[in-house]
Amino acid sequence: MDKKVIVTGVIGADVHAVGNKILTYALEEAGFKMINLGVMVSQEEFIEAAVETNADAILVSSLYGHGEIDCYGLRDKCDEAGLKDIPLLAGGNLVVGKQDFEEVEKRFMAMGFTKVYPPNTQLDTTIADLNILFSK
Repeated sequence: MDKKVIVTGVIGADVHAVGNKILTYALEEAGFKMINLGVMVSQEEFIEAAVETNADAILVSSLYGHGEIDCYGLRDKCDEAGLKDIPLLAGGNLVVGKQDFEEVEKRFMAMGFTKVYPPNTQLDTTIADLNILFSK
């Protein structure tokens, strides 16, 4: 079976690199082909990389609290680029301040995201979710 290709990176003006590298390493070890775009990645860069690599999913990371703003409109841009069914996943500190994660999750799902993770999600959870997603 071919490895599933996942484009990942840290969206917006966020520069947190350590978590992104750990995530990439863990997913590579779990058998995924990772395309890590690094930090300060625009929506357009995620989409271009996904189109170029025929990616199976886009995993957006954010730590500085502006992920919700940075992710707004990503699903529409993916649809316009021919990535209509690509799973979109997001995780980290996606919003500023202490907000109920269920509410944050609802907002991301309304924006067209497939899966949303709160801060401190275990990597095993993400790996399991991806395996389930790709087995469908």
